[in-house]
Amino acid sequence: QVQLVESGGGLVQAGGSVRLSCAASGRIYSINAMGWYRQAPGKQRELVAGISRGGSTNYADSVKGRFTISRDNAKNTAYLQMNSLTPEDTAVYYCSAEVVTQDYYPKPYWGKGTLVTVSS
Repeated sequence: QVQLVESGGGLVQAGGSVRLSCAASGRIYSINAMGWYRQAPGKQRELVAGISRGGSTNYADSVKGRFTISRDNAKNTAYLQMNSLTPEDTAVYYCSAEVVTQDYYPKPYWGKGTLVTVSS
């Protein structure tokens, strides 16, 4: 089994910053891509940022220049630094990972999510 646990969410005022963490644990051989998604009230889940094992990144247009995704492969952990937050960033943020276990079959895993609320 593989488990992803997000942390760092909470209430922040507009213009503030939050750093989210996603720690993967379990029977992990390696992790390919990792990413952060979010689901705002009344909207569908969307990709916020993704990062490959080698460190290449991609971002949603709405967060470019404000958010930064990173990872620590030794700790099987991904991070999302969120700056200049606006109320439009309010959402449940989910961590995802493409995990290879001992059977060498990559499978997607999801965390339970962490709520980020931005007040104006």
